[in-house]
Amino acid sequence: MGKTIAIANQKGGVGKTTTAINLAASLAVLEYKTLIIDADPQANATSGLGFDPREVENSIYECIIDDVNPSEVIVESNTPFLWLLPAHIDLVGAEIEMINLPNREKMMQKVIEKIKDDYDFIIIDCSPSLGLITVNALSAADSVLVPVQCEYFALEGLGKLLNTIKIVQSRLNPKLDIEGILLTMFDARLRLSRQVVEEVKTHFQQMVFNTIINRNTRLSEAPSFGETIIMHDATSTGAVNYLNLAREILQKNNLIKNNLEEDNIESGTQ
Repeated sequence: MGKTIAIANQKGGVGKTTTAINLAASLAVLEYKTLIIDADPQANATSGLGFDPREVENSIYECIIDDVNPSEVIVESNTPFLWLLPAHIDLVGAEIEMINLPNREKMMQKVIEKIKDDYDFIIIDCSPSLGLITVNALSAADSVLVPVQCEYFALEGLGKLLNTIKIVQSRLNPKLDIEGILLTMFDARLRLSRQVVEEVKTHFQQMVFNTIINRNTRLSEAPSFGETIIMHDATSTGAVNYLNLAREILQKNNLIKNNLEEDNIESGTQ
């Protein structure tokens, strides 16, 4: 049975979709069967993997609302071992349609249960909100990974997110764990970036990943080509960072295989 990790932060622009796509691609490159579920109406994970959301016939929306079997909706990416359950703008209306449904917080869990045994990892890219779709993702996930931008307002709203996670743990999903807090968009030239790293590590200690995602031009431009950073430029700093993050998650979950016990690549860790 695969592990489901939700990538969540109600604050926008923190590298959530970038992390979902490239963490999933890194796990896939390490030969773990990985599925990305695009649970954001903006469908950036869908377009970031080279699919046009306007041409998507069925999506996570149909799986949740119309009970379409997800195995009929999942598409194969151009990266071996990586699949996508795409999103469409229709997902905006899903929360309204779900309001009167019984067990409305568990709709995504029902979808994932049908396919969970088919993958080693399922990565859910959540929308930048704490709405019903995100609550569904947290209810369905085994753990949540929280990207935090290395900028002034880094900790703003993080307490609210962690409180929401506690509520989900107590009322909907007792097994939900915090996979870790991931520092993103780090710029070693800026004292502010270094201060944010210090502050987050002081506050959250062992919850913070050792791997830090650096600001990287190649990482930023990859989605415009519909490619993961691994496919776009496997030698870039961004690719090294996300491969290191994948290894760190594998080590944490005691899932190392294919002789990946070696230390993280030095240039990709801080």
